[in-house]
Amino acid sequence: MSTLEQKDTQNEHQPMNPSEKRSNRKLLISGLLVILISINGILLYMNYQKKEKNEEQAEVIRVKDKELENQIKVYEALKADFERQSQELQAMGLENDSLEAQIASISSDLNELRGFRKSSYSLADQRRFRDRAQAFEQQLKQKDQEIATLKQDNEVLFTENTSLKTTQNRLSDSLTTMKSTNENLAEKVKVASRLEAQRMNVQVVNKRGKELDDKNNEFRVKNVEKIRVAFNLGKNDVAPREPKTIYMRLIEPDGAALYNLSTGSGSFQIDGEDMYYTAKRDIVFDNTQQQVSFVYDKNAEYKKGQHTIELYADGFLIGTTSFVLK
Repeated sequence: MSTLEQKDTQNEHQPMNPSEKRSNRKLLISGLLVILISINGILLYMNYQKKEKNEEQAEVIRVKDKELENQIKVYEALKADFERQSQELQAMGLENDSLEAQIASISSDLNELRGFRKSSYSLADQRRFRDRAQAFEQQLKQKDQEIATLKQDNEVLFTENTSLKTTQNRLSDSLTTMKSTNENLAEKVKVASRLEAQRMNVQVVNKRGKELDDKNNEFRVKNVEKIRVAFNLGKNDVAPREPKTIYMRLIEPDGAALYNLSTGSGSFQIDGEDMYYTAKRDIVFDNTQQQVSFVYDKNAEYKKGQHTIELYADGFLIGTTSFVLK
């Protein structure tokens, strides 16, 4: 064995002194501290990375949430505007099926947006709904322009209709005035053309057919077989020359007019009310002051007292006289 090998063998079996042991312990402790510090550093770095990642995820979720809320508000505003347009068209008496379809489509999109979870609202969803909202906004602007044009047209039509209505009312008022004037004129002509029985004379006819006169129009009842009334129609240049019907009422002392269908009695109207007549005559008025007469046979005994004779034509009383039977 060499001298060097002998020294090494001696060194291996030679015990370490206390100073060497302390030195080795220090080295070991230092190494452990370095390892622990390294591990802590790694853990701190990993925690920092995790925190940053969580913060990034939280920020992404917050942004998505904000974007989702904004998109919902945009669609709610779009829906309200389209509903406003629909109401404006309905107020003008118009209907638009395309508007109803758009409102239904927006409502469907709103339901879909409200159904998203924050984490599931992707960028693709954001682009899709943003693009659809822009398309709806463009349609909304076009429809607002159409409605504005319709309103202007309606205002023009309303103005024209108001003007036409005013003109129509004026024409109607003029026609009413003319009608009233014509009616007044017609009434005046009717009154002016009223016939007048003049020089009325009453005679009685006895059983022998002799006509008896009395200047006081007083006769004995026993001598009366028939009553004869004669008169002339006064001259009237306004009255047309045409057929006329003259009604005679012979009113007895009790106030009732003699009425017998078998002798030609009947009824006519005065001021819308029925009135009984005793006899009537159809003539043709010729404006020559022609004479007209009635001969009435009661076929019964006459009553004592004052009798009244009334003559009517064209709804007017044209003459009256009286006589007394004693």
